[in-house]
Amino acid sequence: QVHVVESGGGLVQFGGSLTLSCTTSGIIDHIHNVAWYRQAPGNQREFVADIFANDLKKYSESVKGRFTISSDNALNTVYLQANSLKFEDTAVYFCAAQVRISTGEVREYWGQGIQVTASS
Repeated sequence: QVHVVESGGGLVQFGGSLTLSCTTSGIIDHIHNVAWYRQAPGNQREFVADIFANDLKKYSESVKGRFTISSDNALNTVYLQANSLKFEDTAVYFCAAQVRISTGEVREYWGQGIQVTASS
């Protein structure tokens, strides 16, 4: 089994910062990439950022220059540092990991989501 868990969300003032964490655990042969998505009430889920095993990183235009994705232990733990938070950053943030499990299958696993709220 593979488990993906987000942590680090909360309430932040406009212009403030926080760091989200995504941990992937279980019987895993290889983690191909880990991506962050977000969904605000009434909106569709949107892509935020992605990090790959070769350290390639991608960002949506809405967060580029403000958010940074990184990993301190390959991709088992991935961080999303969010700076200069705006009203439109308020959403539930989801982490999704594409992994190769012990059988050789490649699967995508999602966390439960974590709330980020930017307010005055």
